Amino acid sequence: MATCSLISTRFHSPSSSLFRSSTIKPTTTIHLSKPFHLHTPNLFLLRLPSPKLTIPLLQKLSIPKPLLLLCTSLALSFTLLLSNADSAAAFVVTSPRKLQSDELATVRLFQENTPSVVYITNLAVKQDAFTLDVLEVPQGSGSGFVWDKDGHIVTNYHVIRGASDLKVTLADQSTYDAKVVGFDQDKDVAVLRVEAPRDKLRPIPIGVSADLLVGQKVYAIGNPFGLDHTLTTGVISGLRREISSAATGRPIQDVIQTDAAINPGNSGGPLLDSSGNLIGINTAIYSPSGASSGVGFSIPVDTVNGIVDQLVKFGKVTRPILGIKFAPDQSVEQLGVSGVLVLDAPANGPAGKAGLQSTKRDSYGRLILGDIITSVNDKKVTNGSDLYRILDQCKVGEKVIVEVLRGDHKEKIPVILEPKPDES
Repeated sequence: MATCSLISTRFHSPSSSLFRSSTIKPTTTIHLSKPFHLHTPNLFLLRLPSPKLTIPLLQKLSIPKPLLLLCTSLALSFTLLLSNADSAAAFVVTSPRKLQSDELATVRLFQENTPSVVYITNLAVKQDAFTLDVLEVPQGSGSGFVWDKDGHIVTNYHVIRGASDLKVTLADQSTYDAKVVGFDQDKDVAVLRVEAPRDKLRPIPIGVSADLLVGQKVYAIGNPFGLDHTLTTGVISGLRREISSAATGRPIQDVIQTDAAINPGNSGGPLLDSSGNLIGINTAIYSPSGASSGVGFSIPVDTVNGIVDQLVKFGKVTRPILGIKFAPDQSVEQLGVSGVLVLDAPANGPAGKAGLQSTKRDSYGRLILGDIITSVNDKKVTNGSDLYRILDQCKVGEKVIVEVLRGDHKEKIPVILEPKPDES
């Protein structure tokens, strides 16, 4: 900022014709301006007296008319432009806020991907205890994102669980009723559909999660605590983590761990890489208090991709099962063995058809242990998670070799996998 001090003009020459023909004394001082500040270094301002003072003064000086007109014109011009020091600031163009390159990239990522993120409201039917009126009240909320132009929305299953009605709010605050296309409780993924105009739907770019690295930057967009479109940043803290599905307890493998803040309401929102591509769905946090503790988990997009494709095409996910009920891992550990203890193998299930034996009691009430599964297709099974992990790599109708510990000897039994009864 340039600073200009008081500008004044003194006329000292007694021989000047200007003084000879005027009544102004040679020692007269004309103050043209008070101190003021300039906001532009190369701009020099001169404030002249107001026209009411300037014109009579010039007339008294007996200046020739052409010169008088010129001086008057200049005085008026300077007076109009510079009569107020604040008006000079109106001609100063303030430079835009300067951001670093990484800040600009983050801002651009948020602006480009926000239109793909939606807000989901879970409504449940409740009956008033006094009036007996049936009302729909919000029982939860979460985030989701646009999968395609056909109106498919992807989110977590636990976001929509128990809903009698669902509302989806797009980035432009327009709200639509949503229908459930299908869901996978085991992997906590659900697909909804809204009847929104195609020009309002911006599908999120789909990335790859197989080549992720610990330490790379990630970005989470969602609606934590119902706040509209919030961005949090962090890094990948770990890979190939395992968490359990909130609905079925079945393990979800290859989960991404991140320290990007994930809070209630972020569930179902996208986890993005630095290119703005989807690499996971924000699903769960590890926190004693329920708020973000810097340990969040996201289902990898490679897992989500196959699930969403099946849900969109068939409305369900066909996943193979053995058709058994097994004992908790702690119970098997107390027996001093390693494996999965079969509690029940219904006769109409794949394991029952193959001849696996259930745990039962004899006529005296003594407990007779059933088969203990120790491996499937030569892959060691030490607990229920191992069994689920192996089955996730198999297909419906596939024959697997199940090795069991029966009494004091081992047997290998071929089993043909079948889908869940409610998915057939």
